[in-house]
Amino acid sequence: MAIAESSLPLIIGHRGACGHAPENTLASFRAAADLGVAWVEFDVKLSGDDELIILHDNTLDRTTTGQGLVAEHTLAEIQRLDAGLFFGEAFRGEKVPSLDETLATLRDLSMGAVVEIKPCPGREAETGRRVARHLAAHWPVSLPPPLLCSFKPESLVAAMAAVPDLERALLLDVVADNWLQGAEQVGARAIHCGHRQLSESRGGEVLAAGYNLRCFTVNDGIRAKTLLDWGVQGIITDYPERVP
Repeated sequence: MAIAESSLPLIIGHRGACGHAPENTLASFRAAADLGVAWVEFDVKLSGDDELIILHDNTLDRTTTGQGLVAEHTLAEIQRLDAGLFFGEAFRGEKVPSLDETLATLRDLSMGAVVEIKPCPGREAETGRRVARHLAAHWPVSLPPPLLCSFKPESLVAAMAAVPDLERALLLDVVADNWLQGAEQVGARAIHCGHRQLSESRGGEVLAAGYNLRCFTVNDGIRAKTLLDWGVQGIITDYPERVP
């Protein structure tokens, strides 16, 4: 199921196209497709009843009409909430999608994905293992294989043990001096890093070591061009239309 990691597109829509639609919803993935985006990034975690859902936060408060910890609510309870109203009235009725609903939408849109393992606290290994196995079993065969990523080494190690052929990227807010050790620990082929503190020299170090390098969350076209001039191979953005 391995992908030629360097074949990912230049532009990846962050949580869909979350500058245009509520993040991590089917509406956001469709908005990305409408902008011509070929790949999106989204977050996967386990609900309280062990279902795989698409949601960033550990709580429901910011992006839904609910409150409290995701880990204390079932899939059915979460899907009764509105996940669109926080963004705007036009998105009233959007729900938190399951991973299966998301895969069906990606198949219909012919869209690839960077899948971030975003575990609730204490469920790092379990979530990594579950996400990897589910993708291996249910990823649409018509699509290019997904790329897994996470800030949590435990999640990526568990995913690697469960499905070694799924390629992995290590997420880092800052590419510190020990970045290579972290990448080797999780068997990563790429580094996805915050762009604000990335220097040209550190980016060059990552590339020279044979890793692919992508940056998040880049919403300014001038900054995106600078990063691309440095050799950065992918831009993860809320506004795909701003990337030159």
